[in-house]
Amino acid sequence: MDRIEAMRVFVAALDAGSLSAAGRRLGRSPAAVSRAIAFLEHHVGTELLHRTTRTLKLSEAGERYAFACRRVLIDLEEADQSAAGERAAPRGTLTISAPPISGEQILQPIIDAYLDAFPAVSVNLVLLDRHANLVEEGIDIALRVGDLPDSSLVALRVGGDVKRVVVAAPRYLAEHPRINEPSDLLKHRIVTTTHFGHDTWIFPPLPGHSVPRTVHFKPRLVVNSVRAALASAVDGHGVTRLYTYHVADRVQDGSLKILLRDAEAIAMPVHLIVPQGRLSIPKVRAFVDFAAPRLKAEFARLSAEADALKA
Repeated sequence: MDRIEAMRVFVAALDAGSLSAAGRRLGRSPAAVSRAIAFLEHHVGTELLHRTTRTLKLSEAGERYAFACRRVLIDLEEADQSAAGERAAPRGTLTISAPPISGEQILQPIIDAYLDAFPAVSVNLVLLDRHANLVEEGIDIALRVGDLPDSSLVALRVGGDVKRVVVAAPRYLAEHPRINEPSDLLKHRIVTTTHFGHDTWIFPPLPGHSVPRTVHFKPRLVVNSVRAALASAVDGHGVTRLYTYHVADRVQDGSLKILLRDAEAIAMPVHLIVPQGRLSIPKVRAFVDFAAPRLKAEFARLSAEADALKA
């Protein structure tokens, strides 16, 4: 069996989550997928996957090998596209990562339009409430809200006015102490998310001061989903902190009220990020060129809506 093809099958199995799902994606039987993985395990001399009929789990060696396989496959694709020249038409499968709500509400309509414009490309949209490792997880492009750490990723700013706001339902507020300043949150039931600071919220300094205000609390509920935190707050179970576009509809219909308006955090930037070297791939470059102006327009619209909420 060809080792490169076996690597593709191995990575497809990891992405699909099972041998049968990988088989459906590749047009192969589960047995054929299993044989390809067994071929690689025989070649490297160790078990790469712990597998059952329904689940796959990488061994320690498998984790290292999966990273290497993704890098090899990316390098091969880049070499093929480079040889084809810059005028090569975008084609193949593009894997894009985004947070669930912004992915569904903001990015997916742009992806649909992109697919109409480039019929030889298909897209795998991965919605995650965490920051994915683009190279290790085989992701071509990610939409990311927030400051970026120094890295080898290429970043294109597409928005800069996304803010986190503290919200609660009117019925919750009617039954609990007033919240006039960040320290008042210590008297309240906090619903938070793992990626927004699950036990600490930081607010800008008071006027004339330089030290940010930090509130440490013991949350009553911690979830790894924005939707879950939003639903809990709307149902009157506590105070939460989310991005303005997460809560805009609920604020407009009166289900939630924005608190601590004088202590709102500084606006966060929004970027499209791409692993180094991937922009030379036509499907990636075409998406970035297509999506960036549309995302800038959409985030500008959302910023205007957020300002209207304060009126």
